[in-house]
Amino acid sequence: MLKAIPTIFLFVLVYFYLKSMLFRPLEKVLHERDTLTDGARRTAQAAFEAAERKQKEYEQKFAEARADVYRLQEETRRKWLDDQTSQVAEARARMEQTIRSAKDQIASEAAAARTNLEAASSQLAEEIADTILAKRGQAA
Repeated sequence: MLKAIPTIFLFVLVYFYLKSMLFRPLEKVLHERDTLTDGARRTAQAAFEAAERKQKEYEQKFAEARADVYRLQEETRRKWLDDQTSQVAEARARMEQTIRSAKDQIASEAAAARTNLEAASSQLAEEIADTILAKRGQAA
C-alpha cells in the first residue's frame, strides 16, 4: 500500500493540474460560447420581433393608403357623376327651351297660315262665284 501512495499522489496532482489547466479554461470557453450563443439568439429574436412590428406597421400603412386611394376614387367618381348629372340637366333644359321655341314658332306659323288661308279662301270663293256666275250668264 505504501508503494501506491506516490501513484495516488501523482494521480491527485495530475487531476488538479488537468482540472486547472485544461478543464477550467475549457469550461470557461464553453460558458462564454453559451453566453454568446444565447446573446445571439436574443438579438436574433429581438430583430425578428422588430421585423414583425415593422411588417405590421407597413401593412397598416398600406391598408390606410389603399383606403385613401379608394376614398379619392369614390370622391372622383361622385364628382364625375355630379358633373354628368348637371350636364344632362343643362342639356335637357336647353332641349326643352328649343322645343318650346319650336312649338311657339310652329304655332305662330300655323296662325299666320290660317290667316293667309282665310284671306285666300274668301278671295278664292269670290273668284269661284264670279266664274260660276259668268258661266251661267253666258249659258243663259
